[in-house]
Amino acid sequence: MIKPYPGNIDLCVLIPCYNNFAGLVQSVNSIVYNRQKLLIVIVDDGSAENITAEKVKAYIAEGTRFHIVQLEYNLGITGALNKGLEFIYSNIAARFIARLDCGDICSTDRFYKQVAFLESNPGIDLLGTWCYFRDVNSGAAYSYVTPTRHKHIKRSMNFRNVFIHPTVMWRCAAMEAFKYPEQYPHAEDYGLFYDMISGRKSAIMNEFLVTCEINGKGISVQNRTVQLKSRLKVISHYGKNKFYFLLGAMKLLLLMKIPYQFIFLAKKNLYKA
Repeated sequence: MIKPYPGNIDLCVLIPCYNNFAGLVQSVNSIVYNRQKLLIVIVDDGSAENITAEKVKAYIAEGTRFHIVQLEYNLGITGALNKGLEFIYSNIAARFIARLDCGDICSTDRFYKQVAFLESNPGIDLLGTWCYFRDVNSGAAYSYVTPTRHKHIKRSMNFRNVFIHPTVMWRCAAMEAFKYPEQYPHAEDYGLFYDMISGRKSAIMNEFLVTCEINGKGISVQNRTVQLKSRLKVISHYGKNKFYFLLGAMKLLLLMKIPYQFIFLAKKNLYKA
């Protein structure tokens, strides 16, 4: 099938946006890759900010190629991401898809390193990286370190989402049948990545290539209880080892009882960036 979008594109970076134009600009301006082989796909999830191509062009580096998927009304993060994937797979003959969220910042070598890794490791279809989390208000930050090899990643997925969403990149040819599941609200990425690694090989680069924004008014923090319940559903569905499932379930039930502020404080002190 000939894809109608012009250009020889290696990489699509998928960014959903809902009323966060400043964060969108910040994230887009952190993306560094060969401009002739890059397309940034922005999904405007029914924002009130009137995100137009002209407005975006005025704030980003000249020559950056992007496309805006404009949604008439707010679908929420899962629906917006799936609309973005639908556009990419229908219109762009890209080799890789990467994710980024508004406000998150990439190191200048992130995309070159991830593409090079996937090119050198054809058996790997899903790739993440280590990252930093930084609080937008206090500036406090902590590092997020995970296993890097597939067999250790699969085991750890019983206890946490090893793949931090804005760090991932995957191979289009291997993943075209996948989409974000609707049944895990606020943990749609956990469900997707668990599904992907159930039949595909994965890896995580042991380098800090993304700084992720923590915002007390953000989706994850505001919907933490719903997210934890969804994570419990994910490990119940995908977890194959009963012992690991029980341990993972106990951890999630405990987290539901502990306020987020205490969790963040503990991580900040234990894993200071």
